[in-house]
Amino acid sequence: MAADPEIELQVKPVPTVHHHPEAAGGPSSPEAASRISFHYHGPDNDGDKYERCATCHDGPAPYRSRSSRRRSRSRDSTASARSRLQAASVYGEIQIEYRTLSIQVSEAKAAAEDDDDDSLSKALLSEPNPRLDEYFFHLPYHELQVHQLCSQLAVDHTNGLTEEAAALRLASNGKNALPRPKTNYTKKILGYVFGGFCSVLWIGSLIFFICWRPLSDPPSPQNLSLAILILVVIFLQASFSAFQDWSTERTMNSILELLPSDTMVTREGQLKIVPSCDLATGDIVHLRIGDKVPADIRILNHSGDVRFDRAVLTGEGEEIEGSIEPTDRNFLETRNIAFMGTVVVNGSCVGMVVLTGDRTVMGRIARSTFSIKQQSTLIQREIWRFVRIIVCLTICLALTILFTWVGWLRVDHPDFLNIPDMLVQVMACVVAFIPEGMPVSVALTVLLIARRMKTTNILPKDLTTVETLGCVNVICSDKTGTLTKGKMSVKSVAFADHEFKSTEEFHRVNDERDGDMSAPTSALQRAALLCNDASFSPTTMHLPITDRRVQGNRTDAAIFQFAAAGSAGDDLKHATTRVLEIPFNSRNKWMLTLFDSPPRPSEDEDDVRSYHAIIKGAPDVLLPACTSYWSAKHNSVRPMDHEARDSIRRLQDTLSKRAERVILICEKTNITTTAPPRTNAFSSEIALVALSNLTVVGIVGIIDPPRPGISHTISECRRAGTRFFMVTGDYALTAAAIAREIGIFSADRELDTINTIQQITAGGTHPMIQEAKVTNQTNCLLLDGAHIARLTEDDWNVVCSYEEIVFARTTPEQKLRIVNELRNRHNIVALSGDGVNDAPAMRAADVGIAVASGSDIAIDAADLILLDQFHSIVDAMRMGRLVFQNLQKVICYLLPAGSWSEIWPVILNVFFGTPLPLGAFLMVVICVFTDLFLSLSLIMEKEEFDLLSLPPRDHRKDHLINAKIYGQAYFFTGTIETLIAHSMFFLYMWQYAKIPIRDLFFLYEKYGEGYYGYTEAQLDQFRATGQCVYFITLLYMQWGNVLAVRNRRMSILQSDPIRKQRRNPWLVVSILVSLAIAIFVTEVPGIQRLFDTASVPIEFWFIPLPLGLSILFMDEIRKLIVRTYPESLLAKVAW
Repeated sequence: MAADPEIELQVKPVPTVHHHPEAAGGPSSPEAASRISFHYHGPDNDGDKYERCATCHDGPAPYRSRSSRRRSRSRDSTASARSRLQAASVYGEIQIEYRTLSIQVSEAKAAAEDDDDDSLSKALLSEPNPRLDEYFFHLPYHELQVHQLCSQLAVDHTNGLTEEAAALRLASNGKNALPRPKTNYTKKILGYVFGGFCSVLWIGSLIFFICWRPLSDPPSPQNLSLAILILVVIFLQASFSAFQDWSTERTMNSILELLPSDTMVTREGQLKIVPSCDLATGDIVHLRIGDKVPADIRILNHSGDVRFDRAVLTGEGEEIEGSIEPTDRNFLETRNIAFMGTVVVNGSCVGMVVLTGDRTVMGRIARSTFSIKQQSTLIQREIWRFVRIIVCLTICLALTILFTWVGWLRVDHPDFLNIPDMLVQVMACVVAFIPEGMPVSVALTVLLIARRMKTTNILPKDLTTVETLGCVNVICSDKTGTLTKGKMSVKSVAFADHEFKSTEEFHRVNDERDGDMSAPTSALQRAALLCNDASFSPTTMHLPITDRRVQGNRTDAAIFQFAAAGSAGDDLKHATTRVLEIPFNSRNKWMLTLFDSPPRPSEDEDDVRSYHAIIKGAPDVLLPACTSYWSAKHNSVRPMDHEARDSIRRLQDTLSKRAERVILICEKTNITTTAPPRTNAFSSEIALVALSNLTVVGIVGIIDPPRPGISHTISECRRAGTRFFMVTGDYALTAAAIAREIGIFSADRELDTINTIQQITAGGTHPMIQEAKVTNQTNCLLLDGAHIARLTEDDWNVVCSYEEIVFARTTPEQKLRIVNELRNRHNIVALSGDGVNDAPAMRAADVGIAVASGSDIAIDAADLILLDQFHSIVDAMRMGRLVFQNLQKVICYLLPAGSWSEIWPVILNVFFGTPLPLGAFLMVVICVFTDLFLSLSLIMEKEEFDLLSLPPRDHRKDHLINAKIYGQAYFFTGTIETLIAHSMFFLYMWQYAKIPIRDLFFLYEKYGEGYYGYTEAQLDQFRATGQCVYFITLLYMQWGNVLAVRNRRMSILQSDPIRKQRRNPWLVVSILVSLAIAIFVTEVPGIQRLFDTASVPIEFWFIPLPLGLSILFMDEIRKLIVRTYPESLLAKVAW
């Protein structure tokens, strides 16, 4: 490409921060200069007005979704993280469609230059999506001059739209919102009806229908009834799945509607904050770093270093420079359009809305490409892991029964089981072993916890977040606005050779100077006002200065309020016209504003414009570039000497140790350049020239008080076994002082630094090097961002072993690396923040947490939104653990009766020849009705007293279903239930049929006409009644089971369901409902005829009742032993 006279500025991070001028050489040194890279574009040598985009004809770059990035780092960590594939799928479709359209439009533009209109039309019509091509091909907004654009959209670019005009356009064009993807209801309904266990139930229903007719002769009404019952169960499960989907979607939509999404616009000549959905074409929008672009916007003015992240459209991570002039004839490739959904990652700009809603690039593409595939969550994957085990066991058992019948029973006992009876037994085995009510309980548990979070001002953006929170063992938190109030105020003011006792003293001294602009105090007040983007809210201008509301970022607002409080402070800001602004960003750590100075003649007598620059930022970054300072003692500018430089550094350390953010304010006068203003070349030249030979004007210390109760929040997190780290861009000493104040650093611990890490790794044999475990619980660690790039793998092992860490002076890239290094060492990391600097790390973390007042990009990257106090994070962790705990309780409750106690009657019938103790119909009733209601009551259980005092679960080892739960459910509770229920069956047969237990085994076909003198009908009646006795006994046993599994360690005497502390009225209701169901299926004559049930003798409604409590009694003994002897074998195998 030919050289281009127009240059755009891109600022890149410095690998190392030097604190000494002789090391760094100041910003004008080669190292500082290396931070600036230039991008040439514009007219080339052949006079073409536009630069051709180098990537226009390339295929879409491979988009690395959040899920794929995690997989490349750690397979174990991926298993613990929430699924991101849904968003990645959508974004991938958008990126492919965007790149395809861009190529098509570029080719159509080229064809338009070379061919006539007819050939152009042919080119458009030959494309796969000609309507979208034609739409983007004809868009003119990027090529119009500003006055032409204003004329076409009927707007004054200075005063903006009137409220009336905005309302009319909004009514005409609709809300500024993306189209929602259409739901494939056919696919959803088929999933409800045939998905999950329903597919197995369909097979069962079909087999029961076949066993009814034609296999049975005469047709068995019981088989027909079972077939219909299975269909009813399928309908109920499908209905629940549909309701759950609808309820989840409604809950998540209501959550997302609560998220802030406002935009600053100019209307009727005033700055106003309006909802993004209320933007209209022609609105003048103001965007700053961290903002998400709310519509397609034509850039009218920018700070010179504005950058956009278009990864959502292009899939490429490279930042795109903004431009005022068009850089490409293709609307999709030009850089003077900011597209909806992209993010301002650097600088600021003012633009005009040209497209809104589904007319935007994002809206048009989204309409044609949204095809969202739902992904299973971690809990669902755990459930399906369990289901696969159960299904495999069920198939093996069913095949064993089938082969036993074919190879033995059919030969030796041909009259025992005919084909229909055998098929019914096989399906009874399937129904018995699969807990059909489990998916319903699991889904409701997660959904109800998500709703409970919402009531406590915790908004999970997807249900995956709920389940992941229980595993979090490291929280990395930003400081400003997260750990602190974010309400900054200036506390200290100083010059290089004098510190004021208070801001009031500064204003008193300044007022005594009576506006003398040559005084140091006036120079500092003027610089603080002019290098500032804050302003007073127009609605509070009638109030005294101290009572007015300030608009702007926190640091600017604090300095502006301090400077404007002095005499004439309200007018100084408007005394000069700003020519250029380079906003603060976390990489450079400074802000620059440029103003006109009176013109002066040059040597060739041509007029050369002269400028005055004011810069504020971090002292350790700006001080090396300073060569003079305002002296309060001499009332003038003095050359910078070692004494003054050391004084400023000591002052920075002193203020930082008082937990103040230190801002150095500098200026430079008589800056000259021949480049025309508002061009990229101008911005580049100013950035290079201004950052040298600076004059220190003054120093301000800003205090940001900690949030109330933040110390308690940190201590609660640590009590829960979760380490709490600070990751901030602040100066190291400031961060350390805040950490001491709020408890991240314990008062009695010594402070380690990078030198300590290097000393430990130098030996090579320290245990902290070999294992990235928490082994250093005696010292705390303070690391500067400049040192992070130099850390080796061994260094990181040592770093990750500390319990208390503060990472200071970090860039977004360093925050991302911190998260990755922690996750690579099998930590589950939650990162909280509120700014654009936190977004990359939030995306990489297992759980991204944002506060509601944070930037759009931070909220977009987060998985969890805290609407209220930061202490809500503790509640979120507690509820995340509660999800896991309650689901384990549900499963531990369902397995004994819904699986173990139902399979043994089938085994006894097939292999030992006894009458079937429990029929298939009653098995379905237990799994789908009585047990389901009781399991739902467990969902409503509150946490046990020790929930947060337990360590986070290890996602690699602690599965939802483990050997301990199998042991509790099958070999402890299940065995007791099975023995007692069979005992009641055999007791009934002995008392009423006078058949002893020894004569009920190995009967096979003998249990028929004439056995013990009974007719076949009488024997069937005894068997049906005995099955109902078994059913009632099992119901009572499950009552004792549900009372037992409510607590894993606590006694029921400590936490009964009646007293307020652990009250659960749903438990009592569910017991009554299950009893009503039992009475209905055993005592209603119509049900008895349809499903072969019988009335239960009155004594068998009462005899099993105390036996049901035996489960609770035995479990109370187990809990007592576990509490008393926590190191015993029983305690180690207990669930």
